[in-house]
Amino acid sequence: MADAIELRGLRLSAIVGVLPHEREQPQPLELDLDIDVDLSAAGRTDALQDTVDYGALCEVAAEIVAHSSFGLLEALAERVAAAVVGHDARIRAVTVAVRKLRPPVAQQLATSGVRITRTRGGDG
Repeated sequence: MADAIELRGLRLSAIVGVLPHEREQPQPLELDLDIDVDLSAAGRTDALQDTVDYGALCEVAAEIVAHSSFGLLEALAERVAAAVVGHDARIRAVTVAVRKLRPPVAQQLATSGVRITRTRGGDG
């Protein structure tokens, strides 16, 4: 099965990074979430209770970012993935992409980021 909820371009600010200036003030991030979930019931019934609430998933990510700080994007992505998979028993897996919109490198780089996939039960 290949059903997925796609949430793109969630803009948040977070303390994330290992450089001193990154630890001083929140910086802009962008998150994408791909949620592996069976959408067939929602497609048949057209009923909200038969799908996963998109807004609630965004809130899960936003709460983690707002109330935590991270040295690495990898750690932030891991925490978001665990929370999303734990949010609703119907979620089989999630792919989380996190991008810094102002990466701290000398070169002209539009974004820097990571992408991880985690499954229910931890085998991803």
